[in-house]
Amino acid sequence: MLTSLRKAASLARTASAGQKRFLSIHEYQSMKLLNDYGIATPKSVAAKTPQEAYDVAKNFGSNNLVIKAQVLAGGRGKGKFNNGFQGGVHMVDSPKQAQDIAEKMIGASLITKQTGAAGRVCNAVMLAERRQPEHEYYVAVLNDRASQGVVLVASAQGGMNIEEVAAKDPNAIITTPINFKKGLSKEEAIAVAQKLGFKDADTQSQAADVFINLYRIFKEKDATQIEINPMALTTDGQVLCMDAKFGFDDNAEFRQKDVFGLRDISQEEPSEVEAQKANLNFIKLDGTIGCLVNGAGLAMATMDVLSLHGGNPANFLDVGGGATPETVKKAFEIIVSDPKVKSIFINIFGGIMRCDYIAEGVIRAAKELDLTIPLIVRLKGTKEAEAKKMIKDSGLKIIPFDSLDEAAAQAVKLAV
Repeated sequence: MLTSLRKAASLARTASAGQKRFLSIHEYQSMKLLNDYGIATPKSVAAKTPQEAYDVAKNFGSNNLVIKAQVLAGGRGKGKFNNGFQGGVHMVDSPKQAQDIAEKMIGASLITKQTGAAGRVCNAVMLAERRQPEHEYYVAVLNDRASQGVVLVASAQGGMNIEEVAAKDPNAIITTPINFKKGLSKEEAIAVAQKLGFKDADTQSQAADVFINLYRIFKEKDATQIEINPMALTTDGQVLCMDAKFGFDDNAEFRQKDVFGLRDISQEEPSEVEAQKANLNFIKLDGTIGCLVNGAGLAMATMDVLSLHGGNPANFLDVGGGATPETVKKAFEIIVSDPKVKSIFINIFGGIMRCDYIAEGVIRAAKELDLTIPLIVRLKGTKEAEAKKMIKDSGLKIIPFDSLDEAAAQAVKLAV
């Protein structure tokens, strides 16, 4: 429920607030952050080479270890590497085995249900001690639209897909509002632990401290989400966070330098990284029609119209109201770098944005990039007449339209 809703809302978020990465960090980085806030986890150490993996395992003081590929995607255990190696999570019984597995993982791309066919490159592995859970729980700290505040979401059915748990048994999900300024009190946190089934005062207190400190991280580090799945009560009576997923608000980058210094752009779509450098709001999609639009709402509408005419957009691209001919040219470079793009649809409503700026950028890009892809242009608003004249005088094969429906239909037709 929680993850699927966030995914479904990702483009809507983009439309309302510009491009958002909502920074994620690797598991080994998450473990360190948890430890920095006094939250107990299994002992874990990252390794970036097979030799480091050997040395880490040798110095661990135990051969009862697990090795995990560090890629920003779920479903790692059932994933497959592009070199044929199966699984991103393995048990390890010796330093040599750790080295051999790390050699198969590091430098290869792990393909999971969340990565797409290309997968994501694994640049590091994490070795962690194996701890035996007696029971597994789910815990998350999230922003809640309904209450317009922060909530603690918990379930005694952890270690599995929480969306399935919520669908089958909504009563298994415990939601507790958190006072933004005060945070969770110890009494409130212990009450949640009791509802989850922790039976004695010691484990209730341990779990309560986890809840309290998770909210401290959420608030102090400008997180957008924290998910612990599972949090475990081990057979020796310890409450440990066994896995963690963090998201952080990009708007807070200026005051969270330490957190954003952990960003791993190798885990992100290269075209989106490039677009961000040019202050373009861009998200890569799977279609064949490149889109260049100003205004997030118009961009969403353009994608809808293309879909209504049977086409599939290759991207969401809002050049914004402050675009220059240079940024328009950069947008073109990013669009045409996608080999699946068969036509490009430019849909501009000139309010703050001047149509002649767009036309200048389009003409420059078409000439300098030696553009052969069909280019459909619809320009309305400020400096519209001047822009249309510039396009006409350019001598380039640019197809102008006034009607949005007609322009979209042509873009779809030429993308076949």
